[in-house]
Amino acid sequence: MTSAYLAIEGLEAELEFELGPRIIARHGLLRVAEGAGDAAWAANIWHDVVETPVASIGDAATQLRAVQRNWSMYAPLHHGRAKLIEAKLPHVAAKPLVFPAPAPAAPLGAWTLLAPDRLLYAARCSSAVPNGEWTFVEDRVGPPNRAYLKLWEALTRLGALPKPGELCLDLGASPGGWTWVLAQLGANVVAVDKAVLDPRVMALPNVTLRQESAFALDPKSYDAVDWLFSDVICYPARLFKLIERWRAAGRVRNFVCTLKFQGETDHETARAFASLPGAQLFHLHHNKHELTFALLGG
Repeated sequence: MTSAYLAIEGLEAELEFELGPRIIARHGLLRVAEGAGDAAWAANIWHDVVETPVASIGDAATQLRAVQRNWSMYAPLHHGRAKLIEAKLPHVAAKPLVFPAPAPAAPLGAWTLLAPDRLLYAARCSSAVPNGEWTFVEDRVGPPNRAYLKLWEALTRLGALPKPGELCLDLGASPGGWTWVLAQLGANVVAVDKAVLDPRVMALPNVTLRQESAFALDPKSYDAVDWLFSDVICYPARLFKLIERWRAAGRVRNFVCTLKFQGETDHETARAFASLPGAQLFHLHHNKHELTFALLGG
C-alpha cells in the first residue's frame, strides 16, 4: 500500500519529519510514502495511490473517468499536458464556500503527471476540496480580524457547529474574531482575555467578556461547557497542560484549539495532542506555522 501527501508550501520540512523514512519519492510538494496513516502537516492525503503508464492525453483522461467522475489536478511539472487532460474530464467547481454551508460531499480524487507518459492518481483523498485549498466568501464588514476564516474552515471540515444557546468559551479571544463567529451561530459566548474585545463584538447580546488570563480560569467556574475554543498565543506545551486540566475536570464536550509554533516546530507536543483518544490534528489552509486540534464528544 502506498500513499501520497501534499505538503504545504514553506512547511515541507514539517511533513518530511512527520513521515520520516516512509518517503520513497518526491514530486513537487507531493511526498509518496510507503504504508498509510494520517499526517497533520499534509494539505491533502492521497490514499492507495496508483501509478500507471498512459499512451496519450486521451488515454489518461479515459483511465481516470473509468475510475470515478470527479478529479482535482496537481501539476508541478508537465503543466500544459496536464491541463489538456483536465479539459477532457468533468469540470469540478471550486467556488468559495458560503459559511455555514456543509463541506462538499461528492468523492474527489487527485492526480498528477510524473512524466508525460506516467500518471499517478488516487480515487480517495482526505480533502473534500482540490489540493486542500479551502476558500470562503469572506465577510469584510463584521469580524474584527481575519482569524474568523480559521474557525470557519475548522468547523466546516469537522462537520460540526455550536448550536444556538450552547455555551462556548473562547480563550485568548481578543479582538474577537472567533467570538464573532460563535455569536453569529447563536451560541452564548464567554470570551476570556486580558485585553478588550472589538466594540462591535462586545456589543453583541450573547457575548460576555471575562477580562482575565485564559490560564488562570478555573474549570470549576462552569458546571458544563459545550465548546472550548482557543486561538491563544502560547507555546504548544503550555496549551497541552491547559487542555489536560479542562479534560480532567470533565466539564467540556468539544475542544477546538490552535497550536501556534514559535520558532522550531514542537513535534513532540504535536504528537501528544494527536495521541489523545478521539483527537484530530490537521493543518488548515488558513493556518500559518500552526496546527488545529479538535476533540469532539458529541
